[in-house]
Amino acid sequence: MAHQNGLITGEDGRTRCFWPGDLPDYLAYHDDEWGRPVTDDIRLFEKICLEGFQAGLSWLTILRKRENFRAGFAGFDFRQVALFGEADIERLVADKGIIRHRGKIASTINNANRAIEMVDEFGSLAAYFWAHEPGPDERPEVVDYATLTANPTTAVSTRISKDLKKRGWSFVGPTTVYAFMQAMGLVNDHLEGCCCRAEVEALRNSFERPA
Repeated sequence: MAHQNGLITGEDGRTRCFWPGDLPDYLAYHDDEWGRPVTDDIRLFEKICLEGFQAGLSWLTILRKRENFRAGFAGFDFRQVALFGEADIERLVADKGIIRHRGKIASTINNANRAIEMVDEFGSLAAYFWAHEPGPDERPEVVDYATLTANPTTAVSTRISKDLKKRGWSFVGPTTVYAFMQAMGLVNDHLEGCCCRAEVEALRNSFERPA
């Protein structure tokens, strides 16, 4: 398993992006979730919140706690989370199964209220986020290791971050937003040579963008 140009070849003989290593749960996430276009509002809300919790940690840490987060935050149904009060904050701060960061817990409740406002305005979170999908002129010609490591944020993620903050969202910096865009399929950042790249590109090409 060599890490060359950001690619590794696994025991199954498939060449992938380097970051899942040989960890089965991380490989499944890379192969079956990351970069595949998502329009489900609950999943979009969950991901933007979990990316906020991830700041300063590894995504693997969050992935392994994701079911605990879902249990604690009503499956990330933002209409339910918006109703959370002080007792819920205390319950979550005491929950050893999640990241017990009071600011980020409170932020998730705040963002749930902002999500409701966004749905009222745009019809869905999906309609808002997909309207910001980068055009071909805003994407690198080749997605390789050097490009990816040099660009943890982009002009588009910075733009979305600013707009979200203006709308009252919190813990949505440009790096957090770009990680969200990568995971939810607004961009295909599987590296050239990764076995998932063509498959994800085909999914994106046939994907019906929300109106």
